[in-house]
Amino acid sequence: MLWALLAFADADAGARDGVGDTQILLGQSAALSGPSGELGKLFLEGARSYFDKINAQGGVHGRKIRLLSLDDQYEPDKTVVNTLQLIHQEKVFALFGYVGTATVAAAMPLIEGAGVPLFAPMSGARFLREPFNALVFNVRASYARETDYLLRQLQGNGHRNIAVFYQNDEFGKSTLELLRGRVDRYGLKLVGAVAVERNSEDARTAAKALLAMGPEVVILVASYPSAAALITRMRRAGYYGGFSNYSFVGSQSLSARLKHGGAGIVVTQVVPFPWKPHLPIVYEYQKAFGQAEGGQYSFVGLEGFIAARALVEGLRRAGRQLTREGLQRALETINPANYDGGGFPLRFSPGNHNGSDFVDLTAIGQDGRFIN
Repeated sequence: MLWALLAFADADAGARDGVGDTQILLGQSAALSGPSGELGKLFLEGARSYFDKINAQGGVHGRKIRLLSLDDQYEPDKTVVNTLQLIHQEKVFALFGYVGTATVAAAMPLIEGAGVPLFAPMSGARFLREPFNALVFNVRASYARETDYLLRQLQGNGHRNIAVFYQNDEFGKSTLELLRGRVDRYGLKLVGAVAVERNSEDARTAAKALLAMGPEVVILVASYPSAAALITRMRRAGYYGGFSNYSFVGSQSLSARLKHGGAGIVVTQVVPFPWKPHLPIVYEYQKAFGQAEGGQYSFVGLEGFIAARALVEGLRRAGRQLTREGLQRALETINPANYDGGGFPLRFSPGNHNGSDFVDLTAIGQDGRFIN
């Protein structure tokens, strides 16, 4: 009997973690400083613009949302420390908007051990989707979807020989394996691959090796500091082939670093074009974010906004008697038939937490702005 009471007490305490009479506490670990800090900052700004909007309206069932964001500088060891603090010291209700594959991978054992939901990690990694994990809800499309979209585009443009520049971590290695397993389907040939350490801006050796391979296109599986360094060095060396990036690169940050040298560089995207307000979700984002941040729109910011909007919908559906299990069940009811995503449909179910398959293609124009 005593053990049963203790178990009930522990379960009840866990359900109340991060939930007070007037507040819901969420936790985030993301790169907010360091070489890749703009990724986390842009996502956070977009998310906060929506949370601020909801809080100004009184919150969700009378509770305002507080997002506690800790800086991990895109380093897995720091993500682990932050996650321990968020779960065991701050006792957050749920985790939100973690940024990066290697960082999330490092934190997952802690997240699973504590049974805390993780909503909208900024990663398309397979391990967040397969096998099914009831704690993880993905808002962005997978890297597998991005890979197929990108390779199909290269095939359509008549390209044949490609090389890969990839981060020497879980993100880079797993995406390289995706590429290796798919290039043949599109009649392409992988002529070689070169690694770079995460957050590194030293691309001298990699550029030399890739130039020797003579690819028509280099696919970059890296965040913007490394990607910009490589592109700049190869262009200076006289390389006039193509460069294609995954959405995680950080589009605006990449373009800003390249200044006027980014024209023609391709980036896949997992959210709509944030400068086209005819789409309702983009108009809503521009209105909320423009008021809060002066209108500096971005793909990553829109992703954060969409993620915050969907999480709030789940909190609403979960009701006033909020528990983690109740939130998970509520999120699983969201689908296009009953949730207006503003042109960005989301679909969750009890057996599938992959909300979107949306992938689009953009390019950097002569003026550094993006073309859709």
